[in-house]
Amino acid sequence: MRFIQHKSEAFWFYRFLSPLYDRWVNPLFWTERMRDEALELAQLDDPSLRTLDVGAGTGFATEGIVASVEPVNVTLLDQSPHQLGRARRKPALRECTTLLGDAEDLPFETGGFDRYVSCGSIEYWPDPQRAFAEAYRVLRPGGIAVVVGPLQPRRALARRLADAWMLFPREDEYHGWMRAAGFEDVRAAYVRPDWHEAEQYGISIAGCKPLEGPAESPAATPAPVERVREPMTPGRRLRFAGRFVAGSAAGAAFVPMGVLASLRARRRGR
Repeated sequence: MRFIQHKSEAFWFYRFLSPLYDRWVNPLFWTERMRDEALELAQLDDPSLRTLDVGAGTGFATEGIVASVEPVNVTLLDQSPHQLGRARRKPALRECTTLLGDAEDLPFETGGFDRYVSCGSIEYWPDPQRAFAEAYRVLRPGGIAVVVGPLQPRRALARRLADAWMLFPREDEYHGWMRAAGFEDVRAAYVRPDWHEAEQYGISIAGCKPLEGPAESPAATPAPVERVREPMTPGRRLRFAGRFVAGSAAGAAFVPMGVLASLRARRRGR
């Protein structure tokens, strides 16, 4: 199902979620500690690294990037003008470049970046393999790509809600997409909030573009099929509305689940 794993639905989903994202969503599901642990695999060890943050949203992950990389060397890309608008207002990101764009069809030259980072964007990619191939293409030889995203929930109810909402890949799928795109030295680490009991909540996976490899990914495919601004017939509008409502409801159900789990964890900590 994955009702919000479509560009138009994701666009409108964040039209409404943007004002709440940094204040209410991140403190529960995607914390600063998680972000910093996830970014360790990117090896952001030089302020001059040309770094691309794909699906940058409000710039929460980018704030972690610019702690090590000069903002003038960082580019934020997202399909949501509402999310990027909030990123532009953050003082730490004022010198960064922001650009509307598609993770599956990046508007950049081949080999133009030293680092590629994408945190919490894979959930909305209709074709993840295409996006991994684009990550490979825009990196220079020896460049590193890091993709951070959720893992498929183990509990049946959470898994059903996740499948109705957006993409929650299995761990082997992350590895498969990264390797098929042509990356080498693939490494991964788990990330999770303090309240989550299982280690397998989310994953940060990194790969290196070979120094002697091809410029284009062996998994490269033609231009994306989905576009966020596709014309809508009356029938498509109706299907869109149904998917949007159902997917948003499934996503909203995770909030009370997370709150309850967080409260239980705090009580145990006492």
